[in-house]
Amino acid sequence: MVIDHPIFLESISFIRSNLGANNLNYLEKKVLERLVHTSGDFSVQNLLNFSEGACVKGLQALKNGAPILTDTDMAAAAIKSMAENTTRNEIFTARMWFGKNNHTKLTKTAYGLSEGWNELSAVNSGSKSPIVVIGSSPTALTYLIDILEDAKDIPSLIIGMPVGFIGVEKSKNKLISTDLPRIVLNSTRGGAAMAAASVNALLRETI
Repeated sequence: MVIDHPIFLESISFIRSNLGANNLNYLEKKVLERLVHTSGDFSVQNLLNFSEGACVKGLQALKNGAPILTDTDMAAAAIKSMAENTTRNEIFTARMWFGKNNHTKLTKTAYGLSEGWNELSAVNSGSKSPIVVIGSSPTALTYLIDILEDAKDIPSLIIGMPVGFIGVEKSKNKLISTDLPRIVLNSTRGGAAMAAASVNALLRETI
């Protein structure tokens, strides 16, 4: 059960009253509110990109018990409490597969995330297909998109919010150019906290 602190509720109320006009649907607005709350910055409203129905697909997958795969332990830690208090989805990180890496052309995170996806999607398909959360590594996002090009199964939702300057915007643009269900924070901005906040916004709606 999620019990909101009065300050959190006051903050969300303030955010709602100060957001500019937009065409977002109910779930998309919930994600936006959490991202503004997490960043303390209303300008993120202009950076968000949702594929059609992405939040609905992600919400349904969470309700169905889909596992959550993240690129960092930090993102996983930020999601853990909300998951435990709602639908209790299992959370996995790319680091769990680092030890198997013999692929010298890939970063550890790109390798670990792709191996994690292959393993988890093999036993969780369809309405329970994993949700992939990327808040740090553009190489992991880029490689994931590559391996999904001819894949039978795709993630229920991809949170594409790597942060930084090298390859970050390119990886996000690559995701946006696909038909994959996604929530993307455009520009060089992002991070584990922002990516996790997007998932937490949807987890909150499962209550």
